[in-house]
Amino acid sequence: MEKYKEHFPMTVEDAIDYTKYFNIFSKESNLQGEEIGDGNINYVFRVKDRASGKSVVLKQADKKLRSSGRPLDIHRSKIEAKALELEGACGGNYVPKIYWYDEVMSVIVMEDISKYKNLRTELLQGKMFPNFSQDISDFLVRTLLGTTDLILDPEEKKERVKFFINKELCDISECLVFTEPYTNNKNRNIVIEGNEDFVEKYLYGDEELHGHVAKLKNNFMNNSQSLIHGDLHSGSIFINEKGMKVIDPEFSFYGPMGYDVGNVIGNLFFPLINRSYLLEEGEEKDRFLFWLRNTIEEVFDLFVEKFKVNYDKWVKSPLYATEEFKEWYLKEVMADSVGMAGLEIIRRVVGDSKVMEITSIEDMDKRILVERKLIGIGINFIKNRYEIKSGRELFL
Repeated sequence: MEKYKEHFPMTVEDAIDYTKYFNIFSKESNLQGEEIGDGNINYVFRVKDRASGKSVVLKQADKKLRSSGRPLDIHRSKIEAKALELEGACGGNYVPKIYWYDEVMSVIVMEDISKYKNLRTELLQGKMFPNFSQDISDFLVRTLLGTTDLILDPEEKKERVKFFINKELCDISECLVFTEPYTNNKNRNIVIEGNEDFVEKYLYGDEELHGHVAKLKNNFMNNSQSLIHGDLHSGSIFINEKGMKVIDPEFSFYGPMGYDVGNVIGNLFFPLINRSYLLEEGEEKDRFLFWLRNTIEEVFDLFVEKFKVNYDKWVKSPLYATEEFKEWYLKEVMADSVGMAGLEIIRRVVGDSKVMEITSIEDMDKRILVERKLIGIGINFIKNRYEIKSGRELFL
């Protein structure tokens, strides 16, 4: 069919037709569809067979921003599809299954994970998931350590680095995470009334902090360590009582593994601080905060524990297998993780890409306190990243 030989933005009707044309569903199927994405750079649809109940999700990358019309490189769709394939191959069943990838239309057809719920919204409602720290630490070790040249053939790793060059989306991270929160150089930061002087003093005016941020930025831009998700916040993790699924790795590239670990840890501090200030005192608050704090500690500690165990299993090079190198390598990864957690926390507070744990606070006096607390945590993580060596020390 000529229709699908050239890229165009799909509608719900197109998505239904597409699944029949490419035999994802038979031409006789009675299908229903809906658009389930609300993003600015992608179209996301769910198509379901009314008779069998089988459903799939289609994610299409657009060639321009919906909001402004600015052109975008749709190679990010190919990167996302390949990242999901490689993450799935690492084991653990932690990403949606890929059924089909169409390079012309920039469409990924994948498993429908609607039985799982968005982790960010679930935590904000006070829900607890006892297996989360085990699952996310397993995912992180498998996908991060498993894609380094400690394990891969060096030539294969270099080919992957080349394939996953992701200039446009890396540039977004370099601006929004590593630069603008500390300089406001593009005048895009959003600082609420009452926190202007605080941000000016502790973020814009702290040269020592800027030096630490510059080191972390340099590492992000130049350390092609492993295949990272690149945007692993709690909105990219879907969860239920049986497990979790990690989605949306379109920011993937070969970078420092601490960026992913730090993003997970950093995003868990938003519900922790939100609930600390907004929940009424009582047993429910104590139980949730106790669980979440333990979960944060466990994500750090379990990553270290599983990293060491699997390092000894997977790393075969005589030089890399030495205890001294392994301990040095892991020390750098964890320091990087703590620093990156601090960067993620700060950029979500003052940058223009905020989180609902902050924006949903209607009492502005409490929001000021929450934001200042989070900024303080972020600064501590950035400046003292080499001194924090265990999950418990994240809270000292």
